[in-house]
This record gives sequence, C-alpha cells and structure tokens, in this order.
Amino acid sequence: MSEDRLVILVVEDNPDNRTLITDVLGAMDYAILEAVNGVEGVEKAFSSKPDLILMDLSLPQKDGWTATQEIKANPDTADIPIVALTAHAMVGDRERALEAGCDDYLSKPIDFAKLTQVLNKFLNRH
Repeated sequence: MSEDRLVILVVEDNPDNRTLITDVLGAMDYAILEAVNGVEGVEKAFSSKPDLILMDLSLPQKDGWTATQEIKANPDTADIPIVALTAHAMVGDRERALEAGCDDYLSKPIDFAKLTQVLNKFLNRH
C-alpha cells in the first residue's frame, strides 16, 4: 500500500456488500483493509490503526456495537472515526450506534454520495 493513501478498514460479514464497498473505496484511491467479523475488526483496528473504520453492526462472533466500544476504549485507537454501515434503520438505531461510540451512521443500501460526504468530513479530503 502506498504510504500517502488513507487507509479504511471495512468490517462487513456479507461478501457482496464488502466487495461493493471496497471496489468503490478503491476507485476513490483509498487503501482498504477488510475484516469479516467483529473480532477480526477489533484486531485489525488495533494492529493497523486505520484512518477510518466502516463498521457493520450485525456481525458474527462480536457485533459492531461491542467492537466499536472496544476500539473506542483503547487509547491507541479511540480517535479513529468509526462510521456505522448497517441495515438497522429502525427508530433509535442511529442513537444506539452513536452511544456505542460510532462517529456517524449510514444505513444500507449505501448511498454513495452520502458515504463520500462522510468520508470527506472525517478524512478532510475534497
């Protein structure tokens, strides 16, 4: 990976969703790390310290809410922006994600214009 590319960790268990997200982010010239469950997501966040994390909330082994709390509780990773990407679009889900430590929330299906706005906001890219 090129040193000047910003790194985004995509924590998503659905292979089709993960491929779509990583293809779009790759086309936007981000370096991509992938995790397929919450345990792997936490481990990669701690070991790689990405610039931003896109976190599905419904994950096997450890859900995204718990993974987010663990990442935010660690002083080495607490400042990494975490954006919830989830099909959880019920009343209160956004608030629950933010309470868990997510910095923003996007519902699926992903609106890529909104995703771009959120990435620009947290990564100061225009």
